[in-house]
Amino acid sequence: MSAIKSHTLSVRPKGKVWPTVVLLIGAVYCLVPVAWVFIASSKSRAELFTTFSFAPGSGLFDNLASLFTYGGGQYGKWALNSLLYAGLGGLLSTLVSTMAGYALAKYEFRGRSLIFYCILGGVLIPGITLAIPQYLLLSQVGLAGGYLSVLLPVIISPFGIYLSRVYASSAVPTETIEASRLDGANEWRTFRSIGLPMMVPGMVTVFMLQFVGIWNNFLLPFVMLSDQNNYPITVGLYTLLSKGSGSPALYSLAITGAAVSIIPLVLLMLFLQRFWRLDLLSGGLKG
Repeated sequence: MSAIKSHTLSVRPKGKVWPTVVLLIGAVYCLVPVAWVFIASSKSRAELFTTFSFAPGSGLFDNLASLFTYGGGQYGKWALNSLLYAGLGGLLSTLVSTMAGYALAKYEFRGRSLIFYCILGGVLIPGITLAIPQYLLLSQVGLAGGYLSVLLPVIISPFGIYLSRVYASSAVPTETIEASRLDGANEWRTFRSIGLPMMVPGMVTVFMLQFVGIWNNFLLPFVMLSDQNNYPITVGLYTLLSKGSGSPALYSLAITGAAVSIIPLVLLMLFLQRFWRLDLLSGGLKG
């Protein structure tokens, strides 16, 4: 028995090595390009085009000054537009997804399964295939080219509704809802007072996914918008890169702009992380 136990103990650590190695390789694969963007943004144009190294450069503050003064502060406008699209669009999408997911999870009505399967089908459809039809529809009603042309398509998120439905099924007890109805509360008050607070961690997850997806979205605003003052950061940086063939200095601005655009996502993740920790703590207390 002692020999078997010692053999088992010697095998288990080895079995844990390979998953760790795979995770480390994946982390390096994902983080090295991000690290290079931050390092490259600190280099002057001479350092960027003459050497390739991961050593920080000496042109960070000059690059930031050039970035935020380019085109009369155009990058600042793009950043505010991205914040509007991602912030407002993420909030509206989270609200719609929460209400739809709660209804699909807690109400019995005819056609519920069909609606849910249609939503699952929507999850499988790539967003890139919907950009042109959405543009044609919005152009018919005169909304193409404005802020609404980017906001309206992102409000409905099939994946967000699916996540909300799954979370509502497990996090909101049906017995609690029935008790609220017996106390005389209507459906809206039950959802607002009981369902919504219990779904906050799930709502944070949906909002985070939607914010990051909208912030990084390129094709939809590229198709919808023609005025550069309405561009988000993604399309704005693309215009800098497209002009960079005639003016190499714009490459440095595009790299610096890409590095700056990552910072809000990191800050948002750090800020919202406490909600996930709170959910894990509450789950541990329940168990």
